[in-house]
This record gives sequence, C-alpha cells and structure tokens, in this order.
Amino acid sequence: MSILLVVACALLDADGRVLLAQRPKQKTLGGLWEFPGGKLEADETPEACLIRELREELGIDVTAACLAPLSFASHGYADFHLLMPLYICRKWQGICQPLEGQQLKWVRPARLRDYPMPPADEPLIAHLQDLL
Repeated sequence: MSILLVVACALLDADGRVLLAQRPKQKTLGGLWEFPGGKLEADETPEACLIRELREELGIDVTAACLAPLSFASHGYADFHLLMPLYICRKWQGICQPLEGQQLKWVRPARLRDYPMPPADEPLIAHLQDLL
C-alpha cells in the first residue's frame, strides 16, 4: 500500500475560529468539510506545500515562520495510507476566498464536530480543541 503525504492547516482568526473548507461534490469525499491544504509535490517541504496550497485555494499569503506544527493524522484508506501533518496559522496576508469552488466556514472549536469530515481529519479536532 502506498503512503500519500498531504499537509493541512488550521487557520485561526482573531476571534479564535477555525476555517473549514467543504470539498466540492464531484471530488472524492465530496461534501465533507476539511482543513485547507493538499498533496506535496516532488521535492516540496510541507511548509512550502501549505504556502502554495493556501495561495491557490484561498488567495492568501502565508510565510513559513507563521506555520506551527500541531499534530498529524495517520489513516488507512482502501487504496492508500494517508499521512497528514496539521499546522496552525494565526497570521496571513489577504482575505480567505473560495478560489476552487469550495464553500468556506469559520467555526468555533467547540462546534467542529458539527461538520462531517473525512476520517483522517476527525482525530485532529481533539488536538485543536485542547489547544484552543
């Protein structure tokens, strides 16, 4: 079974809310809510991947110094095993916009479980709630 390395980011606004993105209906796990991020490209660090993905998906600029690793998820799907580090980011430039057709929602940490998520994302909620 191959290992897929994906990186995710919990963007935290000044009110302590976390940004969730809803996967487009036509994609795998469509309609579920997730932390923004994506697959690492060849020779890309997790931080560089997040900087690129957050710019492409949300139109914001983040620096590596503003990304703090929090935890990671390890989850076996039918065709691959997903390894996903989760970073926290409290500072960025720009306004988050849904540039890839996804819905966005700022959510209080206590309400994160109200949003159905992919199995790999769900265990990360407890880490965020403990932090916040």
